Order: sequence, then structure tokens, then C-alpha cells
Amino acid sequence: MDALILTCGTGGGHNTAAQALQEELLRRGHSAQVLNPYRLKSDKLADFIDHSYIRMAKSAPKLFGGLYQIGDKFRKFPSRSPVYHLNGGMTETFAAYLQRHPVDVILMTHFFGAHILTQMKSKGLTAPPQIMVATDYTCIPLMEEIDCDAYITPAVDLHEEYLQRGIPADRLHPLGIPVRSAFTAPMSKAEARAALHLSPDGRYALVAGGSMGAGDLDKLLTELYRAAQAENTRLIVICGSNTQLYDRLQQQYGEQLILVGRTEQMATYMRACDMLFTKPGGLTSTEAAVVGIPLVHITPIPGCETRNRAYFETHGMSLAARMPAEAVDALRSLNEPALCQQMVEQQHACINAGAASDICDLAEMLAAHQR
Repeated sequence: MDALILTCGTGGGHNTAAQALQEELLRRGHSAQVLNPYRLKSDKLADFIDHSYIRMAKSAPKLFGGLYQIGDKFRKFPSRSPVYHLNGGMTETFAAYLQRHPVDVILMTHFFGAHILTQMKSKGLTAPPQIMVATDYTCIPLMEEIDCDAYITPAVDLHEEYLQRGIPADRLHPLGIPVRSAFTAPMSKAEARAALHLSPDGRYALVAGGSMGAGDLDKLLTELYRAAQAENTRLIVICGSNTQLYDRLQQQYGEQLILVGRTEQMATYMRACDMLFTKPGGLTSTEAAVVGIPLVHITPIPGCETRNRAYFETHGMSLAARMPAEAVDALRSLNEPALCQQMVEQQHACINAGAASDICDLAEMLAAHQR
């Protein structure tokens, strides 16, 4: 089977989910390519779209939240959104690409690709079966503008949102959000600490701001650092691609914090630590639940991350720290083994660790049915 996975770098989660699907498809012996469709126009255009999102999310999160609300309000209008029409400009380019590189199935972890394919089909152009993979715990704005053969949702109790947006029930598949095999592979805390050259004893708290190092980590650490010292807990801070944050924290704290930039060892860090403080990205939250680490959600990027936090909190899978002082309270609360155990049990009960495999099963079925 030849599979194409469409993604976009507006946040690391879309690319990470695409990598998880590619990894599983390759393991099964299929051909699987990951593509940002805008790279068919130019790398410069694709990078501009990705970096514009990242800059806005880091420097103006309230503005980003406002745009999310505008997208939500477009649902009340009969016309399609401007984003839909902008993505339509890629239709001819992408159709030509598929003629040169035919595939049996297309999976999408970002709705830009789904917009393009929907408009291709509206123009009578043929396309293989398409699977839209949601990476947040909500039906995001503009999802109802796309027409796919299957929609992968994180959980069945979110389906009412999708049904309200007019998405047919028989196309909804509550298979979960795919994570890479590193998060499902067995590894003990002792093995993880040894791999990272951490002390086998003591408590470690992992603090992460996602791939872009967002989440007001400076303000959080001002209070969390003092509390961690009092609780004999060492802080490990993942700064992601935010080199300015890394430099600031290095200058302020020196070796008192364990600072990490971009890393491919996130699964190992999660397994090595006793708790995780992170903004509520859909992928990171899912990865944490699959690993089974007590989780505290810090400042979200307004919009879908706010919904992610609410979903995890109401299902008992995380604590929510809306202010730094609440993060301090959470740090102290997670010294209670019973609370930690209950949270991890809820994570394992609510989150499908085998989502990547289940989604690929569906992709194989749709591709075979198309032949």
C-alpha cells in the first residue's frame, strides 16, 4: 500500500502525529510519505505559514485565541471561511502532484490538506480515500468544511460535537490520537534515569512548553522553583525550539535547573520524572497519558488547548494550574501517591495507546476496498 500523510508545522503536534502514522505504516511494510502540501508551491511559503503561527502563539497568544473565536463564529454563516478559499488555491497543484505520484490512501493530521482535497472533489477531480486525524480533544473550527471518508476522533464522548457540525456518524471513528512507538515501548523509571544520566534517587518534575517553548514558563518557574526546592524536587525544563527562553533561564538559574532544548527523548524524560507540567497540547497530553505520568496543565494557548485542558481535567487525567500559585499547589498535591495512582489509572482508561495501529488498520481497509 502506498500512503500519503499530509501535515503542517503550525504547532509540533500535527507533524508528530504524522510521524507516528508513518512509523507504523513503514513497520507494516507499506510506503508512507509525509508531506506539507504547501511545499509543492515553495519551501519559503510553507515556512512562512508555519513560522507565522508559531510567532503568534508565543508572542501574542490572546490574538491567536481571538482568531480561534472568529473561526468558531464562522460556523454560523452559510458561506465558507476565507481559510477554505485560500487553501483552494492549492487544488490544481496538488491534483497534478497526485497524478505524478498516485497513492492508495491519504491521511491528514491538519485540516489544510483536507480543505485542498475537498475542493478537488468538488471540481470533479478524483482522489483516493481520505482519513482526517484530529489532534485535539474538540471538534476544531472549520472541520465541518471538509469532506473525508473517515474522521478519527480522540474519544467517543466527543462525537456529539462532530454531529452538531454536520459530520455523518458513520464516518466517525473514536480511535484516538497516534503517538510514536517510543511512548508505548516498555521502559522503567530506573532505566530512563540511567539513560539520561539522572540520579536514581529523589524526585524530578518535568516542565515543558511544547515544541515552541510556550506557556509563560518564566512566570511559572519564578514560583515553582522555590516550591520544588522546599519539596526536594529537581526541575527539568524542556525549552523546545525557544532558544531565547533557554538562554534566559540559563542566565537566571544556571545549573540549578536541568535545561533541555529540542529533544527526541521526550518519552524518556517523561518516564524518568515523577510529574509533568506542560501546556495542554493535544499530542503532548496524549503522550503523557500513554506513558502514565501525573500531569499538570499550565497556561494554554487560547482555543483548542483550552478545550484539551478541560477534557483532561474533567476526566480526572490532569490537574489544571491557571496561575503559578496553583502550579505550586499541584506540585505539593502530587506528593500524594494515591492521587498520582488514580490519575494514571484514568489516563490509561480514557486514552488509546494503540491509536496509530488502529488508524493504520482502517487505512488498509479503505485502500483495499478502493481497489
